[in-house]
Amino acid sequence: MSKSKIRNDKTCLNCRYVVENKFCPNCGEENTDTRKTFHHLFIHFFEDLTHYENAFWRTIKNLLFKPAALTKEYLSGKRLSYLAPVRLYIFISFITFLLIAIFPGKINSSEKTIEKKSTITTKNKSFQNIITKNDSVKKNQTDSIEEEDGVQDFGFNSAEQLDSVQTFQDFGDDSLEQLDCIQKNAPESKKLSDFSYWMIKKFQIVKDNNTQSEIIEKFISSFTHNLPKVLFVFMPLFAFFLWLFHNKKRWYYFDHGIFTLHYFSFLLLIFLLLFLINKALSPFTESSFITFIQIVVNFIGIGWMIYYFYPAHHRFYGETRMISFIKSSLLFFINFILVLIILSIFALYTFINLH
Repeated sequence: MSKSKIRNDKTCLNCRYVVENKFCPNCGEENTDTRKTFHHLFIHFFEDLTHYENAFWRTIKNLLFKPAALTKEYLSGKRLSYLAPVRLYIFISFITFLLIAIFPGKINSSEKTIEKKSTITTKNKSFQNIITKNDSVKKNQTDSIEEEDGVQDFGFNSAEQLDSVQTFQDFGDDSLEQLDCIQKNAPESKKLSDFSYWMIKKFQIVKDNNTQSEIIEKFISSFTHNLPKVLFVFMPLFAFFLWLFHNKKRWYYFDHGIFTLHYFSFLLLIFLLLFLINKALSPFTESSFITFIQIVVNFIGIGWMIYYFYPAHHRFYGETRMISFIKSSLLFFINFILVLIILSIFALYTFINLH
């Protein structure tokens, strides 16, 4: 450790407590000269950096290869040798978000331009045909309401125009103008409900303003950028189910929360590593050997993510292997279903809010 001259004044500069030694017994402030040399600042910075790196790499090593070791060490009181759980999660989440933002997926701009022109041309032709047919029907329409095969004609040919309603119900490729026209003029029995109309309109706006490639690119980008946020929101629920499945007197919700932070930090870290590996290998995917390596790495990474929860649960809660396997399997299944539901809702929200 670097040496600093102790102040002659024995009054702590931080809390005004009388200091007999180098550190204040009341607040821990160092009672040394506040004016430091450049040499001292450099040495102090180096010591802090070395300590952080040691703690960081020790934390990462235990997180990846020793399930539940970090949680047990933290709850036993050994905390200075590792990064704090909240800091660890925020750090990994930040790095994940940053690197995904730096290395987004890209699609060739010329391909997108050609695809967009083709899509617009097709939609315009389709809409013009519909308008032409609709106008011809309206010219021959009388004041009386005729029924054809049990379907009333409100300006639409029942055999052709009403098929367009079904097309929209099946998320077809028609234009937003056609959707509004159908919703306005179609028979009441064939009109979409308010929610269906709102939902399909949102989808149609996205499709009108983007090509298929752009939709995929924007969706993946938005989804991956916000995945850490979804996981962060889900963590309290994960800890709650752990609390439900275990002894309430022996384990507090706080204990389950620390376990959850470490587990989700592990998931994000593996996700980040797989992302970086796939990005690094993507320029060489034409090689069958590199493709094979990529598949093997992804298989091992995803397999370890799935299996990791069982040994972590068994080692932390100290139950028999059979009990731990049953509980961890149930917990994994329940949380997997909940994650799918949350991600599906989030995916739908992401899609309808694309621009």
